[in-house]
Amino acid sequence: MIVAASTRCFPDLPLTDTLQKLVDLEYTSVEIEIDELGNKFRPSQVAADLERSVDICRNTLRLTPAAYNLNITAEGEAYYDQFTAICRLAKATKVVPLIVPSGELGTPFNEEVERLQRLVSIAAVEGCVVGVKTEGGRISQDAATITVLCEHVKGLGVTLDPSHFVYGPQAGSSYDSIMKYVCHVQLRDTKKDELQVRVGQGEVEYGRLVALLEKDKYSQALCVDMQPIPEVDHMAEMRKMRLLLESLL
Repeated sequence: MIVAASTRCFPDLPLTDTLQKLVDLEYTSVEIEIDELGNKFRPSQVAADLERSVDICRNTLRLTPAAYNLNITAEGEAYYDQFTAICRLAKATKVVPLIVPSGELGTPFNEEVERLQRLVSIAAVEGCVVGVKTEGGRISQDAATITVLCEHVKGLGVTLDPSHFVYGPQAGSSYDSIMKYVCHVQLRDTKKDELQVRVGQGEVEYGRLVALLEKDKYSQALCVDMQPIPEVDHMAEMRKMRLLLESLL
């Protein structure tokens, strides 16, 4: 396993400045967000100019890209065209996990299965794995439904965010049953009544998580995905989380 950090950790900075911050914090791997609503790097950019996008993702100040975190807002065939372009970017930059959100609660299950099947099929051509993210308020918020999704969509992986099993509608529930599907992990410290707290003040059991991952021979990233907290030194928190995770490996 390796320790990485997401470019989402510095939401107000452009991509180059974010990467420099992560280098300063002594991270060696990075999860790059590709978000149409963000200020760093957008799916429409990738689809419009793949060659330039590859150059951007290779010029990461010695950080190794570990995953791409996608938010594609295009609809219809444009959605799949942008996803296909990102798969080609991933192949060119030797990235395997592609993180995607599941549909919101209320989305017809069969419709979601069909969407994920198509994404997995497109990704497989370029040697990528789609990791649907565990997230409150979406179809993938509980382990039982995720298991059914993975059984229906052969080759589908899971991006595990254990915070959503501590806080939110699934607070206190177990994620043990989906460990065999995990292809990427996103981390922050969390309490039952707050999605993110200072490192060490929450209830995420990092040691137990690492032990479960090792049992299933997981060898990908443990990715820090923390937002700045008002009046808290964000750089210090990011450094503290890196040291904590490295101490467990």
